[in-house]
Amino acid sequence: MTEGRIFDRRDSYGGYFEDFTPGDTYRHWPGKTITEADNHIFTLLTMNTNPLHIDEHYMSEHQHGKILVVGPLVLSLVVGMSVPDTSGKAVANLEYESIKHTAPVFQGDTLYAESVILETTPTRSRNDRGIIYMESRGYNQRDEIVLTLRRRFLVPKRPAPDPEGSTGD
Repeated sequence: MTEGRIFDRRDSYGGYFEDFTPGDTYRHWPGKTITEADNHIFTLLTMNTNPLHIDEHYMSEHQHGKILVVGPLVLSLVVGMSVPDTSGKAVANLEYESIKHTAPVFQGDTLYAESVILETTPTRSRNDRGIIYMESRGYNQRDEIVLTLRRRFLVPKRPAPDPEGSTGD
């Protein structure tokens, strides 16, 4: 029997400090269609029972005419979509800032995201890691931007090669 190759997603999940360059854009895939169940479960888990998010009758007379997806769910999805491409190897998330909801999100909308690297900064306290500063944008199936945010996370630098030159044999 011939031995096949082994593919381990851990190798490509997120990036090391050296993998990021200011100006790089990551288009995250796949998107996520937000269901009524997603919205209701998240709303109840976070105890945000504002009628905007749970009362269809109330919202039928509201300016939007239908239930709005709770904002922290949109934020969580955009951040989550970015993780495999960016912060999958993160040591820690350090900061979220400038979170802006720029358009409403409704049940049944499909959310997509992309992130742009703004800055990379080696840490001063430890030389084996650095800070990535990026902006992420969430947009719907009509390419309308619905959310923007900036965040910083700490990632390790790429491990040094094995000094023994081991080939893994």
